[in-house]
Amino acid sequence: MTNANTLRPEAATKQRYAAAARAPEAALCCPVEYNKDLLKIIPQEVIEKDYGCGDPSKFVKSGETVLDLGSGTGKICFIAAQVVGAKGHVIGVDMTDDMLEVARRNAPIVAERLGYANVEFRKGRIQDLGLDLERLDAELIRRPITSAASFLAANELATELRLTHPLVETESVDVVVSNCVLNLVEPQDKRQLFQEIFRVLRKGGRAVISDIVSDEDVPDAMQQDPTLWSGCISGALREDLFLKAFEDAGFYGIRLLKRDAQPWQTVQGIEFRSVTVEAFKGKQGECFEFNQAVVYRGPFREVLDDDGHRLRRGDRVAVCDKTFQLYQKPPYAEFFEFIEPRVPVKPEEAKPYDCAHGKLRHPRETKGMEYNATTEAAKCCDGGNGGCC
Repeated sequence: MTNANTLRPEAATKQRYAAAARAPEAALCCPVEYNKDLLKIIPQEVIEKDYGCGDPSKFVKSGETVLDLGSGTGKICFIAAQVVGAKGHVIGVDMTDDMLEVARRNAPIVAERLGYANVEFRKGRIQDLGLDLERLDAELIRRPITSAASFLAANELATELRLTHPLVETESVDVVVSNCVLNLVEPQDKRQLFQEIFRVLRKGGRAVISDIVSDEDVPDAMQQDPTLWSGCISGALREDLFLKAFEDAGFYGIRLLKRDAQPWQTVQGIEFRSVTVEAFKGKQGECFEFNQAVVYRGPFREVLDDDGHRLRRGDRVAVCDKTFQLYQKPPYAEFFEFIEPRVPVKPEEAKPYDCAHGKLRHPRETKGMEYNATTEAAKCCDGGNGGCC
């Protein structure tokens, strides 16, 4: 039998989670409260053998296409299936055959109880969502690796499959969720992992990720311990770097939805705790001038957004149309007032706009330089007391 301490992190993870699919292992799980009503139709086997540190499913919406990374025995998928409804779709991705077997065996049971089938499970590595491992397995049975030449051919085959038969298509899902598995990906693959999450999301989509983070850098010696790694400990990113990984991948509007005050576990003085992060895709694109402005309401004196716009409370800040539209959506909308030009700029007449200079917008730019109206006093709404002041 292979000693767990001699295994690489990914191999140790597969071995430990394969065992956890056969018999529950409490050490792999943080205490999490799920909606009990949504657990009623899920077989007990799924609940007992599913592991996590949060509940990203509470942030999905009706009708969405959801991708669950590291779906395990399928609990989050089966919860999300009820939220998105019959018009929605849920995809679970996992690399462990034992976990997939439990999930797939129970999917028809959940579908029958639910009254519709909207969940499927695919085999793949979450840092490589282009490669369908079951399709690759089938091809390698036909063309097994027997030499260096066939090994190189297998690599070429994997590259081809990513292009012709991707496990998850580019820009095909509305929301990516994950429950305590990003920390299981090896350090050299973590950048690709966040890029893959970004790739599969549609423009305007979002990631909602629950994971374990550390408050300090994890020493190399701990990172080399397969038991700590497979136990969701030593692969954790430092909490600030976890958020930065989303930023580096191109996300915007990144925020902590939940951060546990108490650590789940402390090892050698380093605290490991559960967080849930939301991040949006969609700030990419060209900037055009439509004479629009936004006013940051506060409460902070000044904020800096993900594109470098510096917004001082109360100032009319000139922005391009892309930013103007972006701010009207979550998570920004409640913090801004939006000022449109009195005479709209025709799209074909809009000029490229340099967002970098961060200038203020003079009121005459939106009202018009020749605007000279005089109006009667407007009626104020003060709760029906009949006056403005």
